Amino acid sequence: MIELYGVRHHGPGSARSVRAALVEQQPDVVLIEGPPEADGLVELAADPQMRPPVALLGYVAGESSKAAFWPFAVFSPEWQAMRYALGAGIPVRFCDLPAAHQLAIAEGRGEGRKGGDGRWAGPRSRVDPVGELASAAGYDDPERWWEDTVEHVPGPAVFAALAEAIGILREQTEEPDSGDAVREAHMRKVLRKTIKDGYQRIAVVCGAWHVPALQSLPAAAADDRLLRGLPKVKATLTWVPWTYGRLSYASGYGAGIRSPGWYDHLFSCAGQPIERWLAKAAAVLRDEGIAVSAAHVIEAVRLADALAALRGRPLAGLEEVTESARAVLCEGGDLLTALIQRRLVVGERLGAVPAATPMVPLQRDLHDQQRRLRLRPEASPHDYDLDLRKPNDLARSHLLHRLALLGIRWGTPRQGRTRNIGTFRETWELTWRPELDLALIEASMWGSSVVAAATQRVRSMASGVSGAAGASESAGASASAGASEFAGASEPFGGWRTSWSSALEELTTLVERCLLADLGDALPTVLAAVRDRAALDTDVAHLMSALPALVRAARYGDVRGTDPARLGEVAIEMMTRICAGLPAAMASLDEAAERVMRDRVDAVHSATGLLADGASRERWLDTLARLLHRCPPLISGRLTRLLLDAGRLTTDEASSRMSRELSAGAPAAAAAGWAEGFLAGSGLLLVHDDKLLALADGWLAGLSQDAFAAVLPALRRTFGGFAPPERRAIGEKAGRRDGTGRAPVAAAATTDDELDEDRAAIAVRAVADILGLPVSHRAAAS
Repeated sequence: MIELYGVRHHGPGSARSVRAALVEQQPDVVLIEGPPEADGLVELAADPQMRPPVALLGYVAGESSKAAFWPFAVFSPEWQAMRYALGAGIPVRFCDLPAAHQLAIAEGRGEGRKGGDGRWAGPRSRVDPVGELASAAGYDDPERWWEDTVEHVPGPAVFAALAEAIGILREQTEEPDSGDAVREAHMRKVLRKTIKDGYQRIAVVCGAWHVPALQSLPAAAADDRLLRGLPKVKATLTWVPWTYGRLSYASGYGAGIRSPGWYDHLFSCAGQPIERWLAKAAAVLRDEGIAVSAAHVIEAVRLADALAALRGRPLAGLEEVTESARAVLCEGGDLLTALIQRRLVVGERLGAVPAATPMVPLQRDLHDQQRRLRLRPEASPHDYDLDLRKPNDLARSHLLHRLALLGIRWGTPRQGRTRNIGTFRETWELTWRPELDLALIEASMWGSSVVAAATQRVRSMASGVSGAAGASESAGASASAGASEFAGASEPFGGWRTSWSSALEELTTLVERCLLADLGDALPTVLAAVRDRAALDTDVAHLMSALPALVRAARYGDVRGTDPARLGEVAIEMMTRICAGLPAAMASLDEAAERVMRDRVDAVHSATGLLADGASRERWLDTLARLLHRCPPLISGRLTRLLLDAGRLTTDEASSRMSRELSAGAPAAAAAGWAEGFLAGSGLLLVHDDKLLALADGWLAGLSQDAFAAVLPALRRTFGGFAPPERRAIGEKAGRRDGTGRAPVAAAATTDDELDEDRAAIAVRAVADILGLPVSHRAAAS
């Protein structure tokens, strides 16, 4: 006897009905829609450490595009059927088309990864059975129809009615889907084999759409013809944690549902589901500091029940409880309602798989490190503030940076939340997503541990970008395989550019990241690539862009216990080449190139201050001094300011240059560019040096209306970069000048005759009220 239980793949009512039907039927074998390669993994579903939501992951080793997930929640009918069979001690098998064929077919069609109901994520022509049945019943919302008709009607009787309705829909379908035909042919093949194996009471749990195709078993020859010659790949399956967010429609999951958290509540709740749900919603709001009382919850329950009665529903559904929560608990607020939607309706639960689950060595190593470092994978974002002076926090930082190099984006660096962060602190936001398990499997090609894989990955990236840059320069070739791999490794640190002209900058950035990840074994390879690339690169701009990252990397030696000597040697070599080539690089710059060069000069100047080499610093300052009269106004102003700050120019010398550059004979645009370069970054110079302020004030006062309009954008860029207190102080000092360059105008003494006593009395009375003075005192003060 074969019993077919057609279900929607995630539904609490269906899950209860399936379990009740199995208890009543007492089958001796259970067949479940799913990839048969996972039959050996079924026993793990009984492990106490297995906590849904989880998913079967099917993948082809070394081919990231060939992968699929089959998710299960605790309220999935297939999961409950699996758990029943394991508890009853009877065999349970998967009966869908093997993943080896499904992955190959999906790749051939160019479709997306498959959802847990066997539907491809790509476009499909098959009708939506739930939508069609809901429309026939007069519902405009398929979810609501399914809840009213199936989820709220317990018992096995629903399966026969659903099978009949789906049969009528299939008869009216003009062009049956070829993918369904192949899958159903394999399901019938498994059924025939199960009967041949001697089983008498067979239970089949599958999508309701497939039930009519399995109600009879035609001759096997027709099915064999459909299955003959199917493409095939070598597929491997394992269990991975899943999240409720990935079960929702919003994730793009083909068999997604609107409300995983709500369905979990309905399935797990022992009684009074509406009351308990709204109490949970109130708790969510209280956690955010929103005052919600028990009276609010009682009123919301009454409103939800009243709405359900008005709409003729057997039980208040998600729409009713959401509307009542919005009206009563959230007082009509959309933001608070969205918070309940995210926390409860969808949910932020992350499942777990047992330690016995098959894993690649890289996965196992990461799990061990997560446990040792007390970094729990969580579906909701969680911030970690790391103090790099503490061994455990330093090890956490190393792990997160290594994973980032492998393309496993578990953590995202954030700006620290404390004011005094410094170089000893890092802030990370960690969010674990199911696809990171697939990324781990893909990254296992680089090594069996996180440190080994990251080291090999960095070596490959360094050799790839260096080789691609050389090929590009010598023959104008396109990116090689290694370079493409480097350019495609987008990370949360800005990513890699595919322009080979920036190869040196990318390599020095990679040096910095090697130190952040403590990959000492990979550092020699990267440094050798930097040396080779720097020796070949004749563009000073590339050297200037690359130097700051290298110097920063050298500074990390102080914080992370890394010897910076080798990095300093390379930085000094690059500094020598920059000083030699900078004069030629300053020639023939347009306006955009001026600004880029100004920024590069600033970056290199800051880097020389960090570089522990006095000779390089002096060589750099000598170079700037030689260029002072041979560069465009914007850069000339900047060099004057840098030399003034470094003590190479006195204040009188800087004032003399400023007076000359801002004189009436200088073009307004050139003067504005020089002033922008000189003043950009900080306004303290004008606050503390009256002579420079007087020169700037006199120049501005002498501009004509048209000239002032022309230089206004540059002035706004300059002064807009100052801190508000600096702008305020400059304004106050400038306000006491008359624009002639003379000393500040003294404020005239205020006489008693100028005091408006009536207006002053109002202010005095207000202060007296604030201080609580007696009426007599207030009157006297008035």
